[in-house]
Amino acid sequence: MRSLTLLTLAIGLAATSPALAAQHENKEDALTYPETTTVDVVEEQFGEYIADPYRWLEKDVREDPAVAAWVKAENAVTDAYLEKLPGRQILAGSMTELFDFDDLGIPEESGGQYFYERKSGGQNQAVLYVRDGADGAERVLLDPATWSDDGATALAGWKPSGDGSLLVYAIQDGGSDWRTLKILDVKTGEVRPDNIEWAKFTDLAWMPDNIGFLYSRFPEPEEGAAFQSLNSDHAVYLHLIGKDQAKDTKVYATPDQPELNHSAELTSDKEWVVVTSSSGTDERYEITLIKVDAPKLETRKLVSGFENDWRLIDGIGDTLYFVTNKDAPRLRVVKTDLSAAEPEFTELVPESDAVIDGAMIVGDRLVISYLVDAKSQLSTFDLDGTALGTLDLPGPGQVGGLSGSMKSDEGFFTFQSFNRPTTVFRYDPSSAPTVWAAPTLPFDPDMVEVTQRFYQSKDGTRIPMFLVHMKGQDLSQGAPTLLYGYGGFNISVLPQYKAAWMAWIKAGGVFASANLRGGGEYGKEWHDGGRLQNKQNVFDDFIAAGEYLISEGITPANGLAVEGRSNGGLLIGAVMNQRPDLFTAGHAAVGVMDMLRFDRFTAGRYWVDDYGYPNKEQDFRTLLGYSPYHNLKDGVDYPALIVSTADTDDRVVPGHSFKYVARLQALDTGDAPHLIRIETRAGHGSGKPTDKLIEEYSDIYAFLAHATGLDLKE
Repeated sequence: MRSLTLLTLAIGLAATSPALAAQHENKEDALTYPETTTVDVVEEQFGEYIADPYRWLEKDVREDPAVAAWVKAENAVTDAYLEKLPGRQILAGSMTELFDFDDLGIPEESGGQYFYERKSGGQNQAVLYVRDGADGAERVLLDPATWSDDGATALAGWKPSGDGSLLVYAIQDGGSDWRTLKILDVKTGEVRPDNIEWAKFTDLAWMPDNIGFLYSRFPEPEEGAAFQSLNSDHAVYLHLIGKDQAKDTKVYATPDQPELNHSAELTSDKEWVVVTSSSGTDERYEITLIKVDAPKLETRKLVSGFENDWRLIDGIGDTLYFVTNKDAPRLRVVKTDLSAAEPEFTELVPESDAVIDGAMIVGDRLVISYLVDAKSQLSTFDLDGTALGTLDLPGPGQVGGLSGSMKSDEGFFTFQSFNRPTTVFRYDPSSAPTVWAAPTLPFDPDMVEVTQRFYQSKDGTRIPMFLVHMKGQDLSQGAPTLLYGYGGFNISVLPQYKAAWMAWIKAGGVFASANLRGGGEYGKEWHDGGRLQNKQNVFDDFIAAGEYLISEGITPANGLAVEGRSNGGLLIGAVMNQRPDLFTAGHAAVGVMDMLRFDRFTAGRYWVDDYGYPNKEQDFRTLLGYSPYHNLKDGVDYPALIVSTADTDDRVVPGHSFKYVARLQALDTGDAPHLIRIETRAGHGSGKPTDKLIEEYSDIYAFLAHATGLDLKE
């Protein structure tokens, strides 16, 4: 997500318990890690005995003084090491400059007004604007800078009412997945007294005539358990404007299946509520319908069984359009007529070699975003499925944010690439797309070269990888390279702009992004090839990427750094264990490191679709075979590693990283530094303020540069 025997692992952990609590001195940098207490926890699973001496570090750092003290001690060691590194301020200055552009969001038109987000250089959070008409003067509606002193409170979603007079918006505090919902009077700027708590994993959908909106939430957690307890009993509620939350109506729930999640959206003509239910992270959904103007909000099942992917594109009257992978692993477009006694799905656009990544309907035109070798392509069709051609894009990159309506001849989408931040395009079926908003860039994108290579993985599978570096750069001797990967949950890693990556590139490094199995770049087969019993393929794909970069002379043998986040953090932990000789340095961010207990906290239970069930023997043995925490070995020279996490991460709880680093530091693992950087008032990543991003990544990339020999100069 391979391997000590289970018995050897148990003995190894138990036998080294005295060493686990001892100070470990790093010879190269004279690092002395904090002493970490161990506990006598050994559990039997399927006849094997698994020791977990750092179980106590799973406790919430905000609630447990001992964990808080450990975090403080670890941060002190990490800060002292990072302060000595050359180039941190150079990187911080470069990132500050590279963040100095307008980061743009897709506009939404309601009542003749256009609502959109923009985050300019120097701002910690995106600001919500509105303008009257497409070319009207803009004004600020919501500025999160006024919500907190540290910039860690963010605008995390919003939706204007149909006439544009009201706006519901979500507040995210300290990086948590929890949301507080409020309502704004668009004309006056007054925040109404309505206050909705415990929303999470929610869409926002206005009912007709502004009577209220639909949202999804969990029950209020027990005191002190908000950031660690499992999420269950998700439900869709209707909030009526001006009413107390206690009077909200539960519109859809499945009390007999508390593990399900539910989200609600409306067709553009406000005739149907479409509820999408999921049981995990797989794109396997049930679809439930509610007729908006029915005397009661009665439900009607359209799709049952959690067997296929169903994504609503839009609907007018009783005709609904969906993207689905039913009988089409790379997806197709279908429609259905709800007026029929037994509605059936009719194919409009069949499956092709390319994978459908998204779709919108603008007036009478269907626009489909395809993935072709991990790059976006936009194709257009009539509503009878007749192909009309492709739309020109600025180059190899990623299309996102497809936003259109069958009631309007205006739609929008975004485009970005490794060397180009987001540009917003307006689409009118009668003409070619035009730029609606584009940033003024702090660098010349034509000075940055983006190419794509293909290499073979261990089993011969052809894997795509993007390479990014300064144009004209002499790579004859290779250059320190930062290799990024994810490989999971059907998530496609497409070309995207990140200021931190660009700072590495401008400093003379090469950036590489590998499209590993487990993602969605080539459809269901690609995803299935990198999950459950096939998870080792992901690690093999990534290891093969590193071997290719070295064998091709792109990076020297001692110049390869690797990075991954979340599931990608697991990737880094696993490959560092499996091939410590290949990599020079790594950054494992907010990673899933204990594969035997991931399903016991917050959203972890959803991940069994990709990882399997730790309480099922076949899955257990596979998980234990690559679990980063359990496969650390004494006497191995591991590469330099910096792990990053945050105290408010309630997606992948920080205990994963805490336990992994505590064990790594206690073992005899060579002279390279093994550090953890723990951010406060931050979560899994979303909503993190710009100043914290600059501080975090100047630290981390200075660490990687020092290890790989990247010379950071003014």
